Amino acid sequence: MTRARELANLGVKSGLKSTQVFTTNGTYTKPTGIKTIRVYVTGGGGGGGGYGAANDMGAGGGAGATAIKLIDVTSISTVTVNVGSGGAGGSGQNDGTGGSGSSFGSHATGNGGSGGRHGNRGDTYGGSGGSASGGDINIIGGTGNNGQDNVLTNGTDYRPSYGMGGASYWGGGGRPGVYNIAAQTGRAYGSGGGGGSAANTGGGEAGKIGIVVVEEYA
Repeated sequence: MTRARELANLGVKSGLKSTQVFTTNGTYTKPTGIKTIRVYVTGGGGGGGGYGAANDMGAGGGAGATAIKLIDVTSISTVTVNVGSGGAGGSGQNDGTGGSGSSFGSHATGNGGSGGRHGNRGDTYGGSGGSASGGDINIIGGTGNNGQDNVLTNGTDYRPSYGMGGASYWGGGGRPGVYNIAAQTGRAYGSGGGGGSAANTGGGEAGKIGIVVVEEYA
């Protein structure tokens, strides 16, 4: 179903009037004259895993999920908004931690992504993407790329397929660590952090915070 038809089914006769964006917890207050809103609710990204030990690479963190929902707000005036934080990156032989979820009242929830595992293990999996609920569309967050045990050669080789943070609805995750260059935090809202690399003995980086966007229609 097209966006225009979805809005028409809810009795929306005019276009987008305004937008509210939340990157911290708060309260949504409906402006005068608004009858319908569309919300995008994205959880926080997971942190990248630590590099592990010599010649290892940590895995990327998973991205937060996104729930998208049209809501008739003719009888609603305020809604509590929670915005998920990004997970922390791991150092050394420590996994990254998961991001926390975002929510728009009881209407829609986007859960956070899981942290990536450190590189000195045989199951150096990338963090799983979060799941979403309550939306008309529920989008699972992207999985972080796996890390690898003993993939580097003398600490200087780099394999770009390893350690990238998972992508969210809003865009890509953080780059993994490379020789003499540290890993990146998640780039887009809700994306995962890059995994650490023994090439620079750097840790994994944090996932990006979540976001809640509210489009308002008269």
